[in-house]
Amino acid sequence: MDHLVEKTIRKEKIFSGKVVQLYVEDVQLPNGKTSKREVIKHPGAVAIIPITKEGKLVLVRQYRKALERVLVEIPAGKLEKGEEPLATAQRELEEETGCRAQSMRHIVSFYTSPGFADELIHLYMAEGLEKLEDAVSLDEDEFVDILEVTLEEALEMLEKREIYDAKTAYALQYLQLRRVLGEENA
Repeated sequence: MDHLVEKTIRKEKIFSGKVVQLYVEDVQLPNGKTSKREVIKHPGAVAIIPITKEGKLVLVRQYRKALERVLVEIPAGKLEKGEEPLATAQRELEEETGCRAQSMRHIVSFYTSPGFADELIHLYMAEGLEKLEDAVSLDEDEFVDILEVTLEEALEMLEKREIYDAKTAYALQYLQLRRVLGEENA
């Protein structure tokens, strides 16, 4: 066993919502002392880097209540119970952009805030987008505007803090790195 592991002594569910559950845990620290941890359990999510046939990035503008502002982001959404991440990515791409991808591949998975949450985001690249004739509808409480921008325009939005979330910043850095390495069409 790793010498850094914290042993859970007691776990109490404080809140259970439609997206997250909040627990307060009493833990035994590696030095034998005890402490409390607040932990958010999340079902996991996907995020998609959608690239049009013209090489543009498809983004969504949406209001984020936690921040009380509109943000520009890559399409994303939470995993439904029993749903595989690839299926979630395909569904979310269709719902949020009205497009289907000719190819979709997994890039990386990462934890968003491991200090207090177990949310794991699976990032996918979606290329060869085709508009759906019969658009799939968004969730009833979801409202978005769709933008098609160049990488340069997206990076400018990042500088202006129109793009302000980690998954989208991560995606833009990934695209920039691909460009620098000459792998844009890889």
